[in-house]
Amino acid sequence: MIFQTLDDKTECVGVYADGQLYFENWPEDLTQTWSHTGFLGDSDVEYAALYCEGAPLERVAPASLKEPLAAAQRKLKAYAQSFRIAKINLRDHCIFDLVPADFLKQFCEIKNQITEHVLATYDKPPCYEHLRDASRLLYKIKFQTLELNPANCKELFYSTPSRAMAQKLLEGAHYINYNLFGTVTGRLTTFPESFPVLTSQRGFRQLIKPRNDWFLSLDYNGAEVRTLMALSQQAQPTQDIHEWNVKNIFDGSVTREEAKTLLFSWLYNPDSDAIETAAYDRERVLEEWYDQDYILTPFGRRIKVEKRKALNYLIQSTTADLVIERAVVVDKMLEGKKSFVSHIVHDELVIDMADEDREMIPQIRDTFADNRIGNYLVNLRAGKNYLDLKDLSL
Repeated sequence: MIFQTLDDKTECVGVYADGQLYFENWPEDLTQTWSHTGFLGDSDVEYAALYCEGAPLERVAPASLKEPLAAAQRKLKAYAQSFRIAKINLRDHCIFDLVPADFLKQFCEIKNQITEHVLATYDKPPCYEHLRDASRLLYKIKFQTLELNPANCKELFYSTPSRAMAQKLLEGAHYINYNLFGTVTGRLTTFPESFPVLTSQRGFRQLIKPRNDWFLSLDYNGAEVRTLMALSQQAQPTQDIHEWNVKNIFDGSVTREEAKTLLFSWLYNPDSDAIETAAYDRERVLEEWYDQDYILTPFGRRIKVEKRKALNYLIQSTTADLVIERAVVVDKMLEGKKSFVSHIVHDELVIDMADEDREMIPQIRDTFADNRIGNYLVNLRAGKNYLDLKDLSL
Protein backbone atom coordinates (compact mmCIF):
# COMPACT_ATOMS: atom_id res chain seq x y z
CA MET A 1 0.00 0.00 0.00
CA ILE A 2 1.23 3.50 -0.87
CA PHE A 3 1.50 5.90 2.07
CA GLN A 4 3.13 9.13 3.18
CA THR A 5 4.65 10.00 6.51
CA LEU A 6 3.36 13.21 8.05
CA ASP A 7 6.72 14.48 9.31
CA ASP A 8 10.33 13.53 8.70
CA LYS A 9 11.42 13.44 12.36
CA THR A 10 11.79 10.10 14.14
CA GLU A 11 9.69 11.16 17.12
CA CYS A 12 6.86 12.55 14.95
CA VAL A 13 4.99 9.36 14.10
CA GLY A 14 2.04 9.61 11.76
CA VAL A 15 1.10 8.35 8.31
CA TYR A 16 -1.45 8.96 5.60
CA ALA A 17 -2.80 5.90 3.78
CA ASP A 18 -5.99 4.98 1.98
CA GLY A 19 -7.52 8.40 2.58
CA GLN A 20 -6.94 8.41 6.34
CA LEU A 21 -4.50 9.88 8.85
CA TYR A 22 -3.06 7.38 11.33
CA PHE A 23 -1.13 8.19 14.49
CA GLU A 24 -1.28 4.65 15.84
CA ASN A 25 -2.57 1.27 14.70
CA TRP A 26 -1.84 2.11 11.07
CA PRO A 27 -2.20 -0.51 8.32
CA GLU A 28 0.50 -3.19 8.33
CA ASP A 29 0.95 -3.43 4.56
CA LEU A 30 2.66 -0.05 4.04
CA THR A 31 5.17 -0.72 1.28
CA GLN A 32 5.72 2.33 -0.94
CA THR A 33 6.23 6.03 -0.22
CA TRP A 34 7.95 9.11 -1.61
CA SER A 35 11.08 9.31 0.57
CA HIS A 36 12.73 8.05 3.74
CA THR A 37 11.80 9.49 7.13
CA GLY A 38 12.91 8.72 10.64
CA PHE A 39 10.53 6.21 12.12
CA LEU A 40 10.74 3.98 9.01
CA GLY A 41 14.22 2.89 10.10
CA ASP A 42 15.53 0.04 7.97
CA SER A 43 12.06 -1.22 7.03
CA ASP A 44 11.62 -2.73 3.58
CA VAL A 45 9.87 0.22 1.94
CA GLU A 46 10.30 1.38 -1.66
CA TYR A 47 11.13 5.05 -2.13
CA ALA A 48 9.87 6.70 -5.31
CA ALA A 49 12.24 9.64 -4.92
CA LEU A 50 15.15 7.25 -5.48
CA TYR A 51 13.57 5.84 -8.66
CA CYS A 52 13.74 9.32 -10.20
CA GLU A 53 17.13 9.95 -8.53
CA GLY A 54 16.11 12.95 -6.50
CA ALA A 55 13.98 14.81 -9.04
CA PRO A 56 11.48 17.04 -7.17
CA LEU A 57 7.77 16.31 -7.08
CA GLU A 58 6.89 19.09 -9.50
CA ARG A 59 9.21 17.70 -12.17
CA VAL A 60 7.92 14.14 -12.11
CA ALA A 61 4.23 14.78 -11.43
CA PRO A 62 1.88 13.79 -14.26
CA ALA A 63 0.27 16.72 -16.10
CA SER A 64 -3.06 16.26 -14.32
CA LEU A 65 -1.42 16.81 -10.91
CA LYS A 66 0.92 19.72 -11.65
CA GLU A 67 -1.55 22.49 -10.81
CA PRO A 68 -3.01 20.80 -7.67
CA LEU A 69 0.54 20.15 -6.49
CA ALA A 70 1.62 23.75 -7.14
CA ALA A 71 -1.39 25.05 -5.20
CA ALA A 72 -0.66 22.73 -2.28
CA GLN A 73 3.01 23.69 -2.26
CA ARG A 74 2.12 27.39 -2.22
CA LYS A 75 -0.10 26.78 0.77
CA LEU A 76 2.64 24.77 2.50
CA LYS A 77 5.12 27.60 1.92
CA ALA A 78 2.64 30.05 3.42
CA TYR A 79 2.37 27.89 6.53
CA ALA A 80 6.17 27.67 6.75
CA GLN A 81 6.48 31.45 6.44
CA SER A 82 3.97 31.98 9.22
CA PHE A 83 5.95 29.60 11.44
CA ARG A 84 9.16 31.54 10.76
CA ILE A 85 7.44 34.82 11.64
CA ALA A 86 6.16 33.25 14.85
CA LYS A 87 9.71 31.92 15.52
CA ILE A 88 8.50 28.32 15.59
CA ASN A 89 11.37 25.95 14.88
CA LEU A 90 9.99 23.00 12.92
CA ARG A 91 12.84 20.82 14.18
CA ASP A 92 11.21 21.10 17.61
CA HIS A 93 7.61 20.50 16.57
CA CYS A 94 5.63 17.96 14.57
CA ILE A 95 4.14 19.46 11.41
CA PHE A 96 0.84 17.65 11.94
CA ASP A 97 0.37 19.56 15.20
CA LEU A 98 0.60 22.88 13.36
CA VAL A 99 -1.38 22.56 10.11
CA PRO A 100 -5.00 21.50 9.51
CA ALA A 101 -5.71 17.81 9.04
CA ASP A 102 -7.71 18.48 5.85
CA PHE A 103 -4.67 20.09 4.23
CA LEU A 104 -2.44 17.19 5.27
CA LYS A 105 -4.84 14.74 3.65
CA GLN A 106 -5.00 16.78 0.44
CA PHE A 107 -1.24 17.18 0.15
CA CYS A 108 -0.48 13.56 1.04
CA GLU A 109 -3.02 12.26 -1.45
CA ILE A 110 -1.28 14.24 -4.20
CA LYS A 111 2.06 12.77 -3.09
CA ASN A 112 0.54 9.30 -3.08
CA GLN A 113 -0.59 9.71 -6.68
CA ILE A 114 2.81 11.05 -7.76
CA THR A 115 4.50 8.18 -5.93
CA GLU A 116 2.30 5.68 -7.74
CA HIS A 117 3.02 7.37 -11.08
CA VAL A 118 6.80 7.34 -10.57
CA LEU A 119 6.94 3.73 -9.44
CA ALA A 120 4.87 2.70 -12.46
CA THR A 121 6.77 4.70 -15.10
CA TYR A 122 10.41 4.85 -13.93
CA ASP A 123 12.82 1.93 -13.97
CA LYS A 124 14.40 1.01 -10.67
CA PRO A 125 17.98 2.32 -10.92
CA PRO A 126 20.81 -0.23 -10.59
CA CYS A 127 22.21 1.87 -7.74
CA TYR A 128 18.90 1.89 -5.84
CA GLU A 129 20.13 -0.04 -2.77
CA HIS A 130 23.19 2.19 -2.51
CA LEU A 131 21.03 5.33 -2.74
CA ARG A 132 18.63 3.92 -0.14
CA ASP A 133 21.40 3.18 2.35
CA ALA A 134 23.04 6.56 1.71
CA SER A 135 19.77 8.44 2.20
CA ARG A 136 19.22 6.68 5.54
CA LEU A 137 22.67 7.69 6.80
CA LEU A 138 22.35 11.28 5.60
CA TYR A 139 18.95 11.44 7.30
CA LYS A 140 20.57 10.44 10.61
CA ILE A 141 23.24 13.09 10.21
CA LYS A 142 20.60 15.74 9.45
CA PHE A 143 18.93 15.23 12.81
CA GLN A 144 22.13 15.23 14.85
CA THR A 145 22.98 18.49 16.57
CA LEU A 146 26.31 19.87 15.38
CA GLU A 147 28.30 21.26 18.30
CA LEU A 148 29.34 24.79 17.30
CA ASN A 149 31.37 26.53 19.98
CA PRO A 150 33.62 29.64 19.81
CA ALA A 151 35.85 28.47 22.68
CA ASN A 152 39.57 28.78 21.83
CA CYS A 153 38.72 30.52 18.53
CA LYS A 154 39.80 34.07 19.42
CA GLU A 155 41.62 34.64 16.12
CA LEU A 156 38.32 34.31 14.25
CA PHE A 157 37.08 37.46 15.99
CA TYR A 158 40.08 39.76 15.33
CA SER A 159 38.86 41.19 12.02
CA THR A 160 35.41 42.49 11.18
CA PRO A 161 34.79 40.18 8.17
CA SER A 162 35.98 37.08 10.03
CA ARG A 163 33.98 37.99 13.14
CA ALA A 164 30.85 38.54 11.04
CA MET A 165 31.22 35.17 9.34
CA ALA A 166 31.88 33.34 12.60
CA GLN A 167 28.81 34.96 14.16
CA LYS A 168 26.72 34.04 11.11
CA LEU A 169 27.78 30.41 11.40
CA LEU A 170 27.15 30.30 15.14
CA GLU A 171 23.68 31.79 14.72
CA GLY A 172 22.81 29.62 11.73
CA ALA A 173 21.91 25.97 11.36
CA HIS A 174 23.48 23.61 13.93
CA TYR A 175 23.02 20.60 11.69
CA ILE A 176 24.21 19.32 8.31
CA ASN A 177 21.56 18.65 5.68
CA TYR A 178 23.24 16.89 2.77
CA ASN A 179 21.79 16.79 -0.72
CA LEU A 180 22.42 13.32 -2.13
CA PHE A 181 21.40 14.53 -5.59
CA GLY A 182 23.09 17.93 -5.69
CA THR A 183 25.51 16.91 -8.47
CA VAL A 184 25.23 14.61 -11.45
CA THR A 185 28.15 12.54 -10.21
CA GLY A 186 26.69 11.89 -6.77
CA ARG A 187 29.23 14.00 -4.94
CA LEU A 188 27.51 15.43 -1.88
CA THR A 189 26.37 19.02 -1.57
CA THR A 190 24.35 20.65 1.21
CA PHE A 191 20.97 22.36 1.13
CA PRO A 192 20.89 26.15 1.73
CA GLU A 193 19.54 25.85 5.29
CA SER A 194 22.38 23.53 6.31
CA PHE A 195 25.62 24.34 8.10
CA PRO A 196 27.98 24.81 5.11
CA VAL A 197 30.51 22.17 6.10
CA LEU A 198 31.57 21.58 2.48
CA THR A 199 32.07 25.21 1.47
CA SER A 200 33.01 27.31 4.51
CA GLN A 201 36.58 28.56 4.72
CA ARG A 202 38.91 26.07 6.34
CA GLY A 203 39.71 28.24 9.37
CA PHE A 204 36.10 28.23 10.53
CA ARG A 205 36.26 24.47 11.04
CA GLN A 206 37.62 25.14 14.53
CA LEU A 207 34.12 26.18 15.55
CA ILE A 208 33.03 22.55 15.11
CA LYS A 209 33.63 20.65 18.33
CA PRO A 210 32.91 16.99 19.19
CA ARG A 211 29.97 16.13 21.39
CA ASN A 212 31.99 13.22 22.75
CA ASP A 213 35.74 13.42 23.46
CA TRP A 214 37.44 14.06 20.11
CA PHE A 215 37.11 13.77 16.34
CA LEU A 216 38.56 10.87 14.39
CA SER A 217 39.12 11.70 10.71
CA LEU A 218 39.64 9.03 8.05
CA ASP A 219 40.41 9.88 4.45
CA TYR A 220 41.77 7.99 1.50
CA ASN A 221 45.39 8.69 0.64
CA GLY A 222 45.27 10.04 -2.92
CA ALA A 223 41.65 8.97 -3.30
CA GLU A 224 41.01 9.81 -6.96
CA VAL A 225 44.43 8.58 -8.06
CA ARG A 226 43.80 5.28 -6.32
CA THR A 227 40.37 5.01 -7.95
CA LEU A 228 41.95 5.38 -11.40
CA MET A 229 44.51 2.74 -10.43
CA ALA A 230 41.76 0.39 -9.24
CA LEU A 231 39.75 0.92 -12.42
CA SER A 232 42.96 0.16 -14.35
CA GLN A 233 42.94 -3.17 -12.47
CA GLN A 234 46.21 -2.48 -10.71
CA ALA A 235 47.08 -3.45 -7.14
CA GLN A 236 47.04 -0.65 -4.58
CA PRO A 237 50.40 0.53 -3.19
CA THR A 238 50.57 0.27 0.59
CA GLN A 239 52.56 3.50 0.85
CA ASP A 240 51.74 7.13 0.14
CA ILE A 241 50.53 7.19 -3.46
CA HIS A 242 52.50 10.29 -4.42
CA GLU A 243 55.76 8.89 -3.00
CA TRP A 244 55.04 5.71 -4.95
CA ASN A 245 54.60 7.78 -8.10
CA VAL A 246 57.92 9.58 -7.53
CA LYS A 247 59.68 6.23 -7.58
CA ASN A 248 57.64 4.20 -10.07
CA ILE A 249 56.29 6.76 -12.54
CA PHE A 250 58.91 9.54 -12.45
CA ASP A 251 62.03 7.47 -11.61
CA GLY A 252 62.87 9.71 -8.67
CA SER A 253 63.40 12.76 -10.88
CA VAL A 254 60.84 14.99 -9.13
CA THR A 255 59.71 15.83 -5.61
CA ARG A 256 56.49 14.55 -4.09
CA GLU A 257 54.67 17.85 -4.69
CA GLU A 258 55.93 18.02 -8.26
CA ALA A 259 54.79 14.45 -8.88
CA LYS A 260 51.37 15.29 -7.49
CA THR A 261 51.02 18.36 -9.72
CA LEU A 262 52.24 16.58 -12.84
CA LEU A 263 49.97 13.59 -12.34
CA PHE A 264 46.79 15.62 -11.81
CA SER A 265 47.55 17.95 -14.73
CA TRP A 266 47.86 14.85 -16.94
CA LEU A 267 44.96 12.97 -15.40
CA TYR A 268 42.26 15.50 -16.23
CA ASN A 269 43.71 16.79 -19.51
CA PRO A 270 42.70 14.28 -22.20
CA ASP A 271 45.05 15.96 -24.70
CA SER A 272 48.12 15.32 -22.57
CA ASP A 273 50.30 12.28 -23.23
CA ALA A 274 52.99 13.25 -20.73
CA ILE A 275 52.58 10.02 -18.77
CA GLU A 276 52.39 6.52 -20.21
CA THR A 277 52.00 3.68 -17.71
CA ALA A 278 49.82 0.63 -17.24
CA ALA A 279 49.25 1.75 -13.64
CA TYR A 280 47.04 4.58 -14.89
CA ASP A 281 45.56 3.41 -18.19
CA ARG A 282 43.05 6.11 -19.13
CA GLU A 283 42.08 4.59 -22.46
CA ARG A 284 41.51 1.13 -21.04
CA VAL A 285 39.33 2.58 -18.30
CA LEU A 286 37.23 4.56 -20.76
CA GLU A 287 36.84 1.54 -23.03
CA GLU A 288 35.38 -0.40 -20.11
CA TRP A 289 33.26 2.27 -18.43
CA TYR A 290 32.33 4.76 -21.18
CA ASP A 291 29.80 3.90 -23.90
CA GLN A 292 29.13 6.60 -26.45
CA ASP A 293 27.58 9.43 -24.41
CA TYR A 294 27.39 7.74 -20.99
CA ILE A 295 29.59 6.43 -18.24
CA LEU A 296 28.34 3.49 -16.19
CA THR A 297 30.09 3.48 -12.83
CA PRO A 298 30.87 0.43 -10.64
CA PHE A 299 27.86 1.51 -8.53
CA GLY A 300 25.52 1.38 -11.51
CA ARG A 301 25.18 5.12 -12.01
CA ARG A 302 24.57 6.00 -15.66
CA ILE A 303 25.69 9.56 -16.31
CA LYS A 304 25.55 11.41 -19.60
CA VAL A 305 28.81 13.23 -20.31
CA GLU A 306 31.00 14.20 -23.25
CA LYS A 307 34.13 12.11 -23.70
CA ARG A 308 36.51 14.90 -22.65
CA LYS A 309 34.97 14.92 -19.18
CA ALA A 310 34.09 11.24 -18.96
CA LEU A 311 37.16 10.14 -16.99
CA ASN A 312 36.75 13.03 -14.53
CA TYR A 313 33.10 12.16 -13.94
CA LEU A 314 33.84 8.45 -13.61
CA ILE A 315 36.59 8.92 -11.04
CA GLN A 316 34.77 11.60 -9.06
CA SER A 317 31.48 9.67 -8.97
CA THR A 318 33.10 6.36 -8.07
CA THR A 319 35.22 7.89 -5.31
CA ALA A 320 32.26 9.76 -3.80
CA ASP A 321 30.16 6.58 -3.75
CA LEU A 322 33.00 4.54 -2.24
CA VAL A 323 33.25 6.98 0.68
CA ILE A 324 29.49 7.04 1.25
CA GLU A 325 29.21 3.25 1.04
CA ARG A 326 31.97 2.70 3.58
CA ALA A 327 30.49 5.40 5.82
CA VAL A 328 27.24 3.42 5.86
CA VAL A 329 29.13 0.30 6.96
CA VAL A 330 31.04 2.19 9.66
CA ASP A 331 27.76 3.68 10.89
CA LYS A 332 26.37 0.14 11.29
CA MET A 333 29.48 -0.84 13.26
CA LEU A 334 28.85 2.02 15.68
CA GLU A 335 25.23 1.14 16.45
CA GLY A 336 24.84 0.88 20.21
CA LYS A 337 28.09 2.77 20.80
CA LYS A 338 28.54 6.28 22.10
CA SER A 339 30.65 7.23 19.08
CA PHE A 340 28.85 8.15 15.87
CA VAL A 341 29.40 9.33 12.30
CA SER A 342 29.51 13.13 12.50
CA HIS A 343 29.95 14.22 8.88
CA ILE A 344 31.44 13.53 5.47
CA VAL A 345 33.58 16.00 3.54
CA HIS A 346 34.45 14.76 0.04
CA ASP A 347 36.66 11.67 0.63
CA GLU A 348 36.87 12.21 4.40
CA LEU A 349 34.74 10.51 7.04
CA VAL A 350 34.64 12.19 10.47
CA ILE A 351 33.57 10.32 13.59
CA ASP A 352 32.61 11.95 16.87
CA MET A 353 34.66 9.61 19.03
CA ALA A 354 34.18 8.58 22.66
CA ASP A 355 37.25 7.43 24.57
CA GLU A 356 35.43 4.27 25.60
CA ASP A 357 35.27 3.17 21.92
CA ARG A 358 38.89 3.86 21.01
CA GLU A 359 39.75 0.15 20.74
CA MET A 360 37.51 0.08 17.66
CA ILE A 361 39.76 2.43 15.67
CA PRO A 362 41.81 -0.29 13.88
CA GLN A 363 38.58 -2.04 12.87
CA ILE A 364 37.04 1.23 11.70
CA ARG A 365 40.15 2.04 9.66
CA ASP A 366 40.27 -1.39 8.04
CA THR A 367 36.56 -1.30 7.25
CA PHE A 368 36.87 2.11 5.62
CA ALA A 369 39.95 1.01 3.65
CA ASP A 370 38.47 -2.18 2.20
CA ASN A 371 36.04 -0.91 -0.43
CA ARG A 372 34.42 -2.70 -3.34
CA ILE A 373 37.17 -1.96 -5.90
CA GLY A 374 40.31 -2.05 -3.80
CA ASN A 375 41.97 -1.68 -0.43
CA TYR A 376 42.99 1.97 -0.13
CA LEU A 377 45.57 3.36 2.26
CA VAL A 378 43.77 5.44 4.91
CA ASN A 379 45.11 8.54 6.64
CA LEU A 380 44.04 8.85 10.28
CA ARG A 381 43.90 12.14 12.17
CA ALA A 382 42.43 13.15 15.50
CA GLY A 383 41.73 16.34 17.40
CA LYS A 384 39.56 18.33 19.79
CA ASN A 385 38.05 20.38 16.97
CA TYR A 386 37.56 19.85 13.25
CA LEU A 387 40.45 22.15 12.24
CA ASP A 388 43.26 21.07 14.53
CA LEU A 389 43.57 17.43 13.56
CA LYS A 390 46.91 15.69 14.05
CA ASP A 391 48.19 12.55 12.36
CA LEU A 392 47.33 9.41 14.28
CA SER A 393 49.53 6.34 14.01
CA LEU A 394 48.40 2.88 15.13
